[in-house]
Amino acid sequence: MLTNYINEPLTDFTRKNNIAAMKSALDAVNEQIGLEYPLVIGGERYTTENSIKSLNPSEYDQVIGIVSGASIELADKAVKAADIAFRTWKYEVPAIRANYLFKAAAIMRRRKYEFSAWLIKEAGKTWIEADADTAEAIDFLEYYGRRILDLSSGVPISQVQGENNECYYIPLGVGLIIAPWNFPLAILTGMSAAAIVTGNTIIMKPASTTPVIAAKLMEIWEEIGLPSGVVNYLPCSGSKVGDYLVTHSKVRFINFTGSKDIGLRINRLAAEISTGQKWIKRVTAEMGGKDAILVDKNADLDAAADGIVTSAFGFQGQKCSACSRAIIVEDVYDKMLEKIVERTKTLKIEDPVEADVNIGPVIDEKAYEKITAYIETGKDEGRLIIGGERGKEGGYFIYPAIFSDVDRNSRIAQEEIFGPVLAIIKAVDFSDALDIANDTVYGLTGAVYSNDRCVLEKAKREFYVGNLYLNRKCTGALVGVNPFGGFNMSGTDSKAGGPDYLTLFMQLKSVTEKY
Repeated sequence: MLTNYINEPLTDFTRKNNIAAMKSALDAVNEQIGLEYPLVIGGERYTTENSIKSLNPSEYDQVIGIVSGASIELADKAVKAADIAFRTWKYEVPAIRANYLFKAAAIMRRRKYEFSAWLIKEAGKTWIEADADTAEAIDFLEYYGRRILDLSSGVPISQVQGENNECYYIPLGVGLIIAPWNFPLAILTGMSAAAIVTGNTIIMKPASTTPVIAAKLMEIWEEIGLPSGVVNYLPCSGSKVGDYLVTHSKVRFINFTGSKDIGLRINRLAAEISTGQKWIKRVTAEMGGKDAILVDKNADLDAAADGIVTSAFGFQGQKCSACSRAIIVEDVYDKMLEKIVERTKTLKIEDPVEADVNIGPVIDEKAYEKITAYIETGKDEGRLIIGGERGKEGGYFIYPAIFSDVDRNSRIAQEEIFGPVLAIIKAVDFSDALDIANDTVYGLTGAVYSNDRCVLEKAKREFYVGNLYLNRKCTGALVGVNPFGGFNMSGTDSKAGGPDYLTLFMQLKSVTEKY
């Protein structure tokens, strides 16, 4: 019997048995370091000379794995394989499709420590962040499997005498899944699971910095016995092969998570009609944020400081939901600065293979140089009160940087940095703080700390973000609990992990039969 949906419990790493299990998983992953991974197209494996090396961001001389990269010819082969598979997969009973997801969730749950270990090594996540990533992936499988069962009966409509009227969902076709590196398991699993459980077939394109984790997910898709071609594993160049796939006449939809610039480019390319194309491509995009936590004068300042530091520096600030702006009313500004700095000083910055590490490396050299350049810019735009130094050699480590007295219109207050950089802005009062928070092209997450009910209600009405949190941090959305997606340039507000997400991968068909 199918149980009610509940979120996957997070691992308690204060327990000795869990610590031992994670260390054992890390040892097992270390034995697989440097292996090669082929493309998987229509159930067949392809090894190419155009390989992608995945590096350990904590120790960038270490090659985590070598993954074959696809050419345009192989990309075309993948689309054809997905198109052939779609002809039968679209008719599969929704309950059977759901069972595939439940089987995948069970396997991932059994391999939970292993997947988290890969996230630690390839993405530079701490134990806690890696465990949350894996748990979220399991949540997506369980939640979407149940949700398709709710949607399988169609939608209620009115009837008229002498007719039978139906209205039900059908899948779209072949889809392209373009995943980010910051949640390389959870988001990739969620996007892929949503597409296939609704009857579509997909080309799964992982980020070039985290393709090994995606290869491990592909192992699960194969283990559960999905028909060949339903999921095709295709690491490739985004600028060349990725663009080709986005514009391919047989690709019906694109599901993307990543930067604003790339998301807008994909949307623009997808809007052009290719020769032989019969539809308007559907683009679902989540494109980042410039998220703020607002602190009112009568807030719990300790709770606010905890929330700001956790949201700003968890996974090195490499979350689209990360707090990159703390907007504090002047009455408590100085006290909050002290509390934020105190907590930041306690963070341990090291290779996250150790359990007690709070901050690991940023993902790669490109991110490292971009973030350090923003830190230099910040020195002209605010007062650097702590951090910003480069960490130990051999890895992409940056000490969390906090800037105070930042102008609301400065670059570090407006542009997405995607790293451990926090801009603190002083507001005259809460209304001013809210104006500052909304003065951005993004609208993903935000949080407000206040014990004034009028202030909280004002935030609910006027803080223009897709995910608003009151008296808690602005990261850590739970599948089924906090449907996730943003406004404005943060994307199409697709609300991943929400009740209507699967409808983005289907279309309604109305059928009328006259008696």
